[in-house]
Amino acid sequence: MFYHASNTGNIKELRPNVSNHNKPLVYLTTKRENSLVYLSNAVEKYCKETGFPHEGGYYKFCSYGFTKEGILELQEYWPDAVKDTYAGVEGYIYSMVEAPQAEAMKDIPFAATSELPVAVDACEYVPDAYEALREAAAKGLIIIRSYSDNSEQKLEWIKRCINSEYVKAQEIPEYKVFLEAKFGDILQK
Repeated sequence: MFYHASNTGNIKELRPNVSNHNKPLVYLTTKRENSLVYLSNAVEKYCKETGFPHEGGYYKFCSYGFTKEGILELQEYWPDAVKDTYAGVEGYIYSMVEAPQAEAMKDIPFAATSELPVAVDACEYVPDAYEALREAAAKGLIIIRSYSDNSEQKLEWIKRCINSEYVKAQEIPEYKVFLEAKFGDILQK
């Protein structure tokens, strides 16, 4: 079984779109709970909530990794980041029994891509992505790592990472304004 998250309803066929890999792909996962993190994009949500003018696609920001056992770990890089990003966001989880020619991604466990369209078999409405993530965490299917759980070493790593991202963001206005809003206290401008 494959899963795909979207904020768009009534999709009958997932079509390849250009994203992080600079070529048209359909992104899938074999774990439903892993798809939940794609129901919201922190950059897009911030810009829409603040009225930041933007056209086209938004830069993607999501801080997660995987445990040694392959469990998705959603990590907060600022206080209440998960709630900020996901609370009040509705969306859909699409499921497919088959995904012809889907290839496993080497860098993301349980993820796959397809260069071909994928027919949807079922759709599940998710009324609140934050509540769905909390439910998955309560069942042990994912881990939500609170900002307050970050070690000093992790906080220093976040600071270095965000400052590096900020250099790249100078040419990406929506990402720059997001980073300034969420990480203004650690940015080295």
